[in-house]
Amino acid sequence: MQVIILEDNPILAEGLSLLLDNSGFQVAAVATDADEFAKAIDEHQVDIAIVDVRLPPTFTDEGLRAAIEARRVRPGLPVLVFSQYVEEVYAAELLAAGSEGVGYLLKDRVSRVDEFLEAVRRVAGGGTVLDPEVVSQLMVKRSSPLDRLTPREREVLALMAEGLGNTAIGEKLVISDGAVHKHVGNVFLKLDLPPTDSGHRRVLAVLAYLGL
Repeated sequence: MQVIILEDNPILAEGLSLLLDNSGFQVAAVATDADEFAKAIDEHQVDIAIVDVRLPPTFTDEGLRAAIEARRVRPGLPVLVFSQYVEEVYAAELLAAGSEGVGYLLKDRVSRVDEFLEAVRRVAGGGTVLDPEVVSQLMVKRSSPLDRLTPREREVLALMAEGLGNTAIGEKLVISDGAVHKHVGNVFLKLDLPPTDSGHRRVLAVLAYLGL
């Protein structure tokens, strides 16, 4: 599985490269700014890009804007944002463009290597991984479409937004698979989601949850 890293901190970039190389991934390129990243995207057919948010020259939102442009050039490119910051506007735009194969983790809140590697694999496989703090910040002033959900249904949907499947949600909330299935069905029904495959409906539910 090939990876491009967009990270301007040389120590962190080297650490990520070594970790990924030693875990069965192949780092095709390491870019330190948006221009290098764009060139690397053109040159390599990668399975996922791992990007920081704040990069030269302004150290504001260059990484997210580069990720959005990369997905425009290469639709469906899995992107895992790995940053200390939540940049709400462009994070919302990145998710609104299609939440399949998108992740957003906060560096300070990832405590285990295996947790990070699992997130990389999940996003590369088309899944969604969102830190709860990211979800919380993106939810500010965006909850009105969800007023019909019960508190438990909101909990289930929040965990769906983090990328958890039904079994993992049941373990997290200490409820049965059947109960999770019922809550998920109620979420789909109350959000007026069109009948389609369950995976697509989960994506639509997450987008509704984030107000996108």
